[in-house]
Amino acid sequence: MASTLFLATENPFYTSHPTSLLFIARARPNLKMGPIPLCVLLPVTVLAVVAAVAAEGNAVDDEYTWPQWKMPLVRKRRTVPLSAPKFSAHFQSELSGTCGIECQDRLPSPSLDDLEQLLSYETVYENGTRTYTSVSVQGLSEVTAFSRNISSNSRHKREVYGTDTRFTISDKQYSTKYPFSTSVKISTGCSGVLVSHKHVLTAAHCIHDGKDYLEGFDKLRVGILKDKSRRGKGGKGRGGRGRRRKGEKGKEDVEEREENNEKGDRKGKGKGRKNRSRRSVEPEKPSFKWTKVKKTQVPKGWFKGVSDGLAADYDYAILELKKSPKVKHMDLGVIPSVKKLPAGRIHFSGFDDDRPGNLVYRFCSVSEESKDLLYQYCDAKPGSSGSGVYIRLKEPGKKKWKRKIIGVFSGHQWVDVDGNGMQQDYNVAVRITPLKYAQICYWVHGDSSECQLA
Repeated sequence: MASTLFLATENPFYTSHPTSLLFIARARPNLKMGPIPLCVLLPVTVLAVVAAVAAEGNAVDDEYTWPQWKMPLVRKRRTVPLSAPKFSAHFQSELSGTCGIECQDRLPSPSLDDLEQLLSYETVYENGTRTYTSVSVQGLSEVTAFSRNISSNSRHKREVYGTDTRFTISDKQYSTKYPFSTSVKISTGCSGVLVSHKHVLTAAHCIHDGKDYLEGFDKLRVGILKDKSRRGKGGKGRGGRGRRRKGEKGKEDVEEREENNEKGDRKGKGKGRKNRSRRSVEPEKPSFKWTKVKKTQVPKGWFKGVSDGLAADYDYAILELKKSPKVKHMDLGVIPSVKKLPAGRIHFSGFDDDRPGNLVYRFCSVSEESKDLLYQYCDAKPGSSGSGVYIRLKEPGKKKWKRKIIGVFSGHQWVDVDGNGMQQDYNVAVRITPLKYAQICYWVHGDSSECQLA
């Protein structure tokens, strides 16, 4: 009995749980009366261990669960007409002058008035008219914990990678299925992601250079992948058989295997036979179904300090489509820190210029983060800017996993890291903060009451 009590008090599974402490407290008086029967001791001990393990499991599980936030509200104050844009700007594939992490640390925290100015926005309609809407922000104090959770411990200079880690999703069997089907192509040469049945999230610099809207904006369109195959042809080449190009095998399902930490040969020989069957047919490439844009919305924060460089932390915009495509969209999510997630990985797919007509998927770990930006080394080429950056976590109280967009890939940028004018190059994504979530959600729904929880 003495040895049993010693193990109970020394083992953390016991001493950290109230059930075991209660057992020990009650056991001490009984020592004078004689030993406790083993049939009583064992069930209580087992219960203590099970309860402790369950508590530890719940703590670990929380790391894989989407946090629930009460969001601030962005409400419209006033809308006034503006003169029509000139549509004279030229697209910039690389931005410069962005204030980096150390540079941002030196800046004073914006006041409520400043934030309301930054979140006010321009709307351009398909007929060329333009308006300016001022906004008010409510409930900001309830999300102050978000900014305190950001951790930045190191900085790395971006380097040229030796091995290209991107995956071409060329087969319609995958590229037209969720989550890849949420990726769209913007006619100005960027990418975007469907965030509702008729709204596309993309980078602001894909439609505006900070001074004016891009050439061709008045004919802005969004391309959505569709299956162009015809019945009876099946994509076969000469002789009725085709082969995958080298390096294509198994790339399309790499996201599911990576996210679930699965090995490619888990299913053994059966899966090998299935792959050989797939290789007997040339993958069918999808084409685009183009849809006109009804209106666009860009935050005034994107116009801030144009003479001193563009503000990457507001490099996002919403495009409302004239027709609603019958494609599943991806919801927005807010996460306080990507680096603190178990894997710390992000994912995004876009239409890189060097692989025309193909969707390109990649994933990588976030190397550094600030309140507004994510710095990472995902391999990317021009054309992928505007892609939706997402992660995959469990829904609260459920075992089901769900992908949500936590950022917008802004692209390769030259960053003023220390605020002294010295430029370094990085791959940067704009993170979805509670305020940005509130603004984008308001743009999509037109009613801030729909955006109170994330």
